[in-house]
Amino acid sequence: MTVPFFVTFYPWTKALHIISLIAWMAALFYLPRLFVYHCEAAPGTEFSERLKVMERRLYKQIMTPAMIATFVFGIILALTPGLVDWHRGWFHVKLVAVILLGGFHGASGKWRRDFLHDRNRKSQKFFRIANEVPTVLMVVAVIMVVVQPF
Repeated sequence: MTVPFFVTFYPWTKALHIISLIAWMAALFYLPRLFVYHCEAAPGTEFSERLKVMERRLYKQIMTPAMIATFVFGIILALTPGLVDWHRGWFHVKLVAVILLGGFHGASGKWRRDFLHDRNRKSQKFFRIANEVPTVLMVVAVIMVVVQPF
């Protein structure tokens, strides 16, 4: 199903999708880095409390709105006539990468709540490794859209 009306706004939709994706990815890259620093902070210290505020603001004021905007503009693009050949596999692989990015977003929210309540049990190493997950998924999604290998 496509919506012919969306063709009129294609350049704007694409630009807004890319802008919101950049904001979302920046936040997905930065929040796990804050968690690495938070692992070093003793619960109840000024540093720990400051990180809680930074994590909350990043997650709620930047990361979540950017994710929602990315999804909205991405759905509009997918429904724009002529952009997606639904019989080719690249779109499905990209969709899986995006769903996994959404899952990582949700997991980051859970980790943020754990830090908020001083009950984090994960190590710095865990968050350093987790910090690479959005990068890999983003690379897959971008390659699928730009190269469309299959």
